[in-house]
Amino acid sequence: MLSTSELKPGVLIEYEGAPYIVETMTVSSPTARGGNTITRVRLRNMRTKQKRDVSFRGGEMFPQPAYERRPCQLLYSDTEAFHFMDQQDYEQFTLQRSDLEWEALFLKDELEGLFALRCDDELLGIELPPVVTLQITDTAPGIKGASATARNKPATLETGHTVKVPEHIDQGEVVKVDTKTGEFLGRA
Repeated sequence: MLSTSELKPGVLIEYEGAPYIVETMTVSSPTARGGNTITRVRLRNMRTKQKRDVSFRGGEMFPQPAYERRPCQLLYSDTEAFHFMDQQDYEQFTLQRSDLEWEALFLKDELEGLFALRCDDELLGIELPPVVTLQITDTAPGIKGASATARNKPATLETGHTVKVPEHIDQGEVVKVDTKTGEFLGRA
């Protein structure tokens, strides 16, 4: 059982009989004596992929679904799906692009640190590593000496995702990207 104080992004909980993953959360402290702490959470249903905003009072308890994290590898992708292989039993499985909208922005061949999430022998989805390295395929030319300024420019990555990078970064460079926020972290 988890309490509201133990919730954080990426944690799986069981809510109203379904497995949910915590995507974002904000905590508001009480202003009056005897007030309860309110935790506002955005949950994503792991089966239906629907998002839901819920508020919880401090001290509420949630069961954790019995799930298993298994290391996996992206074998290849096509226009409709991603094809993975479980690295423990070498079983192959496929997930549709529509089920991996956010994750697809960071998936590339030979990406390491992926985990398949299974609950009751049902594949719920995949878990990305916290940081991925991707190559910039399109951006404006870098400006020499621009590292002193804090201006940014858009850059398209090899997966099609667009991030804001400093002006001195050039096309072809490899950068680190946060998979939770989708933001540029630095050069790789």
